Amino acid sequence: MTAQFITHVHSDHLVDLADVAMTRWIEQQLHRTGPLTVVAAEGGAARFARRMFDVFEDDIAVRMKHVQCEAPTIDLRVFEAKGTPAEVWRSDNGAVVVEAVAVHHEPVMEAVAYRVRTPTGIVVISGDTRVCDEVERLSAGADVLVHEACRATALRDLAKGTVFETILSYHADTVPLGALAERAGVQHLVLTHLIPAPRTEPEEEAFAQDVRSGGYTGRVTVGRDLTTIEVDRRR
Repeated sequence: MTAQFITHVHSDHLVDLADVAMTRWIEQQLHRTGPLTVVAAEGGAARFARRMFDVFEDDIAVRMKHVQCEAPTIDLRVFEAKGTPAEVWRSDNGAVVVEAVAVHHEPVMEAVAYRVRTPTGIVVISGDTRVCDEVERLSAGADVLVHEACRATALRDLAKGTVFETILSYHADTVPLGALAERAGVQHLVLTHLIPAPRTEPEEEAFAQDVRSGGYTGRVTVGRDLTTIEVDRRR
């Protein structure tokens, strides 16, 4: 793994980061790859990355006593989350470039989306965010947009007056998301972080229909758990 990128501080998006970094550290006995490179916005994400080994201090002490000659570290690359895209990482050969832009997932601060430019295509990853202009500009002409999806329009009446109304307010409504993807000229929209999680194919299809009703005419894929379900193969 060349580098790992943090989008924001919510447990479901970084709970395994320490595990990845610790495993890499342990495996240095077999493969001398050096510390894991972690790219994060200054603020909560960078603080998490700096502190994530703290709860493993007893484990680390035992391992260093027996086999490890040095404490685990990461190669932390920090940037400021801004409203305009900026390069935050580039591969050693310059072939892969990653840009980041601040998005709107308030009350979570310093949330970002990433645009990954490679010789064979461009992929944008929204992280968690409302539908926003920043992601639309970042996604312009992208081959693939991987975007969180919440059926907020369909759930509005059911959620009204409950805690879920607040939760829906800082996630991406599928209907305006479809309009965003169409305006940005995205070829393939991949829906992830699905709210509510679909349990059947008709429920998966409902997500695709939402983005279609928003005006999207490209290819749609609905991702569930660790699988990817291709709902619409039209290009």
